[in-house]
Amino acid sequence: MKLIAKWLLSATALLFVAYVYPGVEVRDFTAALIAAFVIGLLNLVVRPILVVLTLPVTLVTLGLFLFVINALMFWAAGSVLDGFRVPGFVAALVGSLIYSALGVVIDSALERLFPKQ
Repeated sequence: MKLIAKWLLSATALLFVAYVYPGVEVRDFTAALIAAFVIGLLNLVVRPILVVLTLPVTLVTLGLFLFVINALMFWAAGSVLDGFRVPGFVAALVGSLIYSALGVVIDSALERLFPKQ
């Protein structure tokens, strides 16, 4: 139940990002659901590999390079999907920052709604 709630709220967060920031475009809620799924899948599979491969750069930049990796995941999802569009890297960076901040809020709210037993 928690996973479905997180998926629905993440799709809603993508719609909010598109509403607040004009650099990100989402066609409708179905496209947002698919984009949230693809972003989650990219973050689950590709992101850990990129983090390990870019560990020296991440250490030199004191972790700031992780923002670039998040933006690349956001941008990759935008380039793969039809209803979700991110035209450039700066739009991906700003969009991923807003989406990540909303993700923290969503995770916090879900922890209160579905406490671990």
